[in-house]
Amino acid sequence: SKAYAVAPPSVLGANDRIRIGFVGVGGQGMTHVRLLKENEEANNTQHVAVCDIYRRRKKEAQTFCGLPDSAAYEDYRKLLERKDVDVVWISTSDNWHAPVALAAMEAGKHVYIEKPMCRTVEEAYALYDTAKRTKRVVQVGSQGCSDQKWHVAGRVVKEGRIGHVVQAQGSYCRNGKIGEWNYYAIDKDAGPNATGDGYVNWDMFRMGKEPRQWDPDRFFRWRKYWAYGNGIMGDLFPHRLHPLAIAMNLPQQGLGGFPLRVSSMGGLYVQKINPETKRPDREVPDFTTIQVDFPEECTLMLLGSTINEQGWQDMIRGNKATLYFGGNGVQIKPERVWAEEVEYGEETVEGPGESIEEHERNLLQCIREGGVPNCNIDLALRVQVMISLGEMSYRRGKMVHFNPKTPKYWG
Repeated sequence: SKAYAVAPPSVLGANDRIRIGFVGVGGQGMTHVRLLKENEEANNTQHVAVCDIYRRRKKEAQTFCGLPDSAAYEDYRKLLERKDVDVVWISTSDNWHAPVALAAMEAGKHVYIEKPMCRTVEEAYALYDTAKRTKRVVQVGSQGCSDQKWHVAGRVVKEGRIGHVVQAQGSYCRNGKIGEWNYYAIDKDAGPNATGDGYVNWDMFRMGKEPRQWDPDRFFRWRKYWAYGNGIMGDLFPHRLHPLAIAMNLPQQGLGGFPLRVSSMGGLYVQKINPETKRPDREVPDFTTIQVDFPEECTLMLLGSTINEQGWQDMIRGNKATLYFGGNGVQIKPERVWAEEVEYGEETVEGPGESIEEHERNLLQCIREGGVPNCNIDLALRVQVMISLGEMSYRRGKMVHFNPKTPKYWG
């Protein structure tokens, strides 16, 4: 049903080695570097270049990969000039996802983009249009999409076994005494004036936005600030929104699957003052909800919190039955009034579950064979619209409406 396929020239043969360049090699970036290195032989890949605006991270990744100085960059544009890079793994701060991915696709590279795919609706459409025009394969790093349980659920919904989907829900909650992202270590010797390994290209990181003055909290804990990310909305919600969209069997083609309206509520309830600095700790909320309405007459609700771990149970409600995720599979529990016509059932699920390695492998396989990645550009565009409108709704204190035909939003 998905029309997205790779153009024949970009399909590597089954025996061809795929050569990888990494842009952004901090925590999540190094996770990819290590996992892909461990599976290098099985995946038939090779690490050929690394890039980071923080020299220490760049050198650590370079050393780990055993690369010469000529293959380690502080400017991603230099890495993209390399003819021996087939695919780029992008794990920068969120504000840099779109610029790097757009340039990578224009340079003929396939891309793995960490979630969220980007920051704005406009960026999302630019990425979508570029992916279609250049026929590059895009995988967004929402690895839950490679967990087969969501695909099994999507099949159950498609078969009409729970009736008309009216509502889906899920959550992603954490808790911590010092506040979310404050456990990211700050290197005291780092900064734009540092010499040697401590050097950070702060001007590039901030994209000309204030403050000009070096702020280590903003660099090392950037998820707390609107200029570089959108907190829980971007960090945690994609892990639920992409998989639930698959499980709800939302359309991924044409004008279907887009939100009709989005609302978000919550607040900064606990992490108001940083105990170390005695200054305001963050701009983004520590408690967030999002509600997404679809023209298909169903609603998706998500709860995200980093101050309490008790979330909402993942479930999809239909008018005839409710679908639960638990145990080894997906359970279908009929509504009382439909009990004589709808059978209670359980679909077992095979596979490794929510695995980053599986998600990485899925992209590599699609590059070689021309398939559709589990978190492909069509799905990612729709989810990114939800996330970007959710941020807008929260910050404006209004419900935001969307028309995919134009595509315009207002509210």
